[in-house]
Amino acid sequence: MSDTERSSETVVGRISVQKSYEVLADRLRETILAGSLAEGARLPTERELVSQTGLSRGSVREALRKLEVEGLVKTRLGRLGGIIVSRPGNDAMAHFIKQFVRGRRLSLRTLQEARETLEPHLAQMAAERRTAEDLARLRQLNAELEEALGDKDQFAAVNIDWHNAIAAAARNDLLSAFLYSISYDVAVSTISVEYDTLETRQAVVDIHTRILAAIEAGDGAAAYRRMQRHMQATRAATKAREDEDLQPE
Repeated sequence: MSDTERSSETVVGRISVQKSYEVLADRLRETILAGSLAEGARLPTERELVSQTGLSRGSVREALRKLEVEGLVKTRLGRLGGIIVSRPGNDAMAHFIKQFVRGRRLSLRTLQEARETLEPHLAQMAAERRTAEDLARLRQLNAELEEALGDKDQFAAVNIDWHNAIAAAARNDLLSAFLYSISYDVAVSTISVEYDTLETRQAVVDIHTRILAAIEAGDGAAAYRRMQRHMQATRAATKAREDEDLQPE
């Protein structure tokens, strides 16, 4: 091979240089996630970050906007306000899950399969780990379901709260956040079928009461079985629509 031929070979691939706001966002993100800045701590102002980094105000704002979307900072107005460090919450995870669902055009079947896999385990863990406050919350939500029997939309909203309260009682933040993240899709996909009649809504209250009784008794196995049957019944009610796309707004 001649020197001319050798010089035309690719020695190094294309080099991609991060934009300045991405570099700042990366550094701030790592500082927050590493715990160097505690939740509630105030970041330097935009003007101070411009001075410290030498970046333009536009780059600083874009970096902060990126972190706000990720749930790592929030803007608080007023005399004691500023750019405040926050811990990623359920809403941050839900944002990205909804984008994933919409972008991949996932079907109703994927949602129901996820619920069948997840919720019986959450019920079992709730039975083993629940507190007195958890039980009080679940009893309150059961009572609200009874009161909402005549209102399909309100019933659906309280039902979502009930399932998320079970997840909270399981004391697993990751699983709880995932269930919360798909709750919107649960609501829009089941409200027109699962809660369409008063008889169906009463049946939901009845199974919730049995699941709650198992959780109150600390019987994880019974809580698992009863929640599993509940999820299977829910899936059966929406079987004809399983191949429909989930398209959150």
